[in-house]
Amino acid sequence: MTDSQAAILQAVPAHARHLCFNRSAGSDPRGALAALRALADGDAVCVGLGDTLARALGARIPVLRPFPSLAGSAEAIPSTPTDLWVWLRADDRGDLYHASRAVEAALGDAFALVEAVDAFRHADSRDLSGYEDGTENPEGDAAVRAALVADGPLRGSSFAALQRWTHDFRALDAMSQPQRDACIGRRRDTNEELDDAPASAHVKRTAQERFEPEAFVVRRSMPWVDGREAGLMFLAFAASADPFEVQMRRMAGLDDGIVDALFGFTRPVTGATFWCPAIAGGRIDLAPLGI
Repeated sequence: MTDSQAAILQAVPAHARHLCFNRSAGSDPRGALAALRALADGDAVCVGLGDTLARALGARIPVLRPFPSLAGSAEAIPSTPTDLWVWLRADDRGDLYHASRAVEAALGDAFALVEAVDAFRHADSRDLSGYEDGTENPEGDAAVRAALVADGPLRGSSFAALQRWTHDFRALDAMSQPQRDACIGRRRDTNEELDDAPASAHVKRTAQERFEPEAFVVRRSMPWVDGREAGLMFLAFAASADPFEVQMRRMAGLDDGIVDALFGFTRPVTGATFWCPAIAGGRIDLAPLGI
């Protein structure tokens, strides 16, 4: 099987940085992407490309489409597509800084940085709300099936959904512990799922096996902090964009009118979908883009 970018199936690192870029007007991105490919080993430097960039290159990646803006939902679900996403992973924040410099130097003037967000592993992979993230992640062969394209010309590649969620900690602090647990659908101290969790509980809204077809994803989310603002960089990988979209529709209440209780203390402020190429010769394979 064609190798995937290793970061997709690895546990979250101690530190990470998300860099989002847009193509500069009038630029030809091919040379910059070729230079980026020399850095992108898929492990310390994981790369995803947006639909707009693929189309600008004259390529069509099947099932790649912009993150949906869910009109009519009770909660605002923004779509903020960008051309290029680079996920840097390291044990040391200083290494991330220098890796960022290398990426920007490789891209040169062909791309402009839109957003840079530092993320980190908190406790035993917990969100800043105190709840464990990714409890229902598939493992082993199930994770491979969920995250990677199994066959065809895109074999070994993946699709990523990236959202930056900003938490309202005052709202969270105003909740009692039982209210917080009911919001998530798990006990914060034991991570045990509540038998009597309400229909609005996050674990019930996003139960992957309860969709038809099943909507399994591999989550690699991490907290972020910037000054007084903080939240979660939601990151998930799947073999197509479909699982992200059906889960988000249900969270927003578009299926049955029940809105995910998670919106009681947090909201997404960005939303983008990317295609993550497979690995060939130790570097990302841009052949489907003609590079």
